[in-house]
Amino acid sequence: MAHIPGTGAHHAATEAALASAPAETGLGDLPEWDLSDLYPALDAPELVRDLDRAAAEAAGFETAWKGKLADEAGKGPSGRLGEAVAAYEALEELMGRIVSYAGLLYAGDTSDPKRAKLYGDVQEKLTDASAHLIFFTLELNKIDDALIDAALAADATLARYRPWVLDIRRDKPFQLEDRIEQLFHEKSVTGRGAWNRLFDETMTSLRFTVDGEELALEQTLNLLQDADGEKRRRAAEALSETFRNNLRVFTLITNTLAKDKEISDRWRGFDDIAASRHLANRVEQKVVDALAAAVREAYPCLSHRYYAMKARWLGMERLSHWDRNAPLPETPQAVIGWAEARKTVLDAYSGFAPEMAEIADRFFTQNWIDAPVRPGKSPGAFAHPTVPSAHPYLLLNYQGKPRDVMTLAHEMGHGIHQVLAARQGALMAPTPLTLAETASVFGEMLTFQSLLAQTTEPRERKAMLAQKVEDMLNTVVRQIAFYEFERRVHTKRRSDGELTSDQIGALWLEVQAECLGPAVHLREGYETFWAYIPHFIHSPFYVYAYAFGDCLVNSLFAVYRQAPDGFQDKYFAMLEAGGTKHHSELLQPFGLDAADPDFWSKGLSVIEGLIDELEALDG
Repeated sequence: MAHIPGTGAHHAATEAALASAPAETGLGDLPEWDLSDLYPALDAPELVRDLDRAAAEAAGFETAWKGKLADEAGKGPSGRLGEAVAAYEALEELMGRIVSYAGLLYAGDTSDPKRAKLYGDVQEKLTDASAHLIFFTLELNKIDDALIDAALAADATLARYRPWVLDIRRDKPFQLEDRIEQLFHEKSVTGRGAWNRLFDETMTSLRFTVDGEELALEQTLNLLQDADGEKRRRAAEALSETFRNNLRVFTLITNTLAKDKEISDRWRGFDDIAASRHLANRVEQKVVDALAAAVREAYPCLSHRYYAMKARWLGMERLSHWDRNAPLPETPQAVIGWAEARKTVLDAYSGFAPEMAEIADRFFTQNWIDAPVRPGKSPGAFAHPTVPSAHPYLLLNYQGKPRDVMTLAHEMGHGIHQVLAARQGALMAPTPLTLAETASVFGEMLTFQSLLAQTTEPRERKAMLAQKVEDMLNTVVRQIAFYEFERRVHTKRRSDGELTSDQIGALWLEVQAECLGPAVHLREGYETFWAYIPHFIHSPFYVYAYAFGDCLVNSLFAVYRQAPDGFQDKYFAMLEAGGTKHHSELLQPFGLDAADPDFWSKGLSVIEGLIDELEALDG
């Protein structure tokens, strides 16, 4: 759901703008994005020129600045360290534009050999170019603290980058000798990067046979929300059959990447398997541990309780795993067309702040969204910020379900956040993952509350509340279970060596049973479902950021409801800050503190309150 660097969507190579996809039944014309704001085509002279320029300027940067940073820091007001950081940022912007284009183009159709070749070639060339830049942050961190403080006070250009400089210095205890860092960097193309690409291309090539029809992953997963229980069962069985037939590949990828991470962690001196992710997220491990513990303790009163109620609503003793996201009988089954989805999201954002709706509208009118399901297209959804000099893009696989509308609201929140943070520049716009989910989940909540306020019929209200609870359980309970699964897999991989498919499947079933509870029957085949989760591959331990964001937004929304005056200004300031502030600084104006043990319980109580309301409606 969140942006994964280097992946993205679709573009017709020889056209500056793309026509809308053919209308699917009831959906209307679905937009495909126009990537020409980055480059006109995959063989455009501008792209070739920029690749050459990146290589030349990176080499020139190394020649100009390597071995000189400490001297520049010591020159006081006449020092040029700020100039060096600005030049480094310009190179990051240039290379970011190139890799964003290649990644988005590739995600639009990973089965296209031309796109795959461009993506691979760009990764290799930019890895070679950026090898000349590795010295910069390493050398910057070798400068004495007192000297850096003096330079920040004396150099006005450098002072602008203070948050970035101080952030980089958090990595100091874990950085290695320059040549080792360069080796790690250059080997990433044939190491982690290659295994990530193998996963992506394998997953998008898989087909699942349901009722004699071959479907891609996204279409098959969509059937798990079908009103027909038999169709859900057949889809689940098709998923498990295809996953089982490919488990050898997914098991090898998982084992290799877990070992790769262990090597990196050991060399860098991280003392916990998730410590590098916490450092990247700029969040303390005790805060994440408190979140995970609070969610696990809440399993019985949240997911266990809700799924028991749902089984009763569906007339079952227990839900099968394919029934978990089944619609209630009260749920409207009409397909939601694209025009209606667009209006729903824009109206919800406009009701909170017209400025947010204006930004969101640009995504629709300027072709920044790729919505249709296509063969070879990356599954799921994401928002890619690209670079500050351009704009974000959204990838969806829109099929007209209510959850698809919420996904649009979610990714639009990311997009708005990325637009607002872009003013911080290439180095300081990126937001730590823990806060990167704030605007997306807040956008979902705005959309939900807007729709709920328009719903007066009790059966429809029940269906809406149930769907929101399920989405929140998927965002909080399921993601913490994912985090726990990753911890167990990586821990066992380190202690026992390579894991078999059966061992990984057993760990998956173990954590899923714990989080879903006794009302959900995990039937044969579900032990393979770990294989398709991309976050395990692309961003180990990323998943807790979703739970962090959801609980955070629950608390933020409570503040908004209690004191709406001035809230929008503080909220915009938080989004505009990008990565320039720690979560404690960003939450302070709202009177919130993620380090407070009660913080997570308050967020979880919002979900419990919705379940209480459902139980009252049921009575």
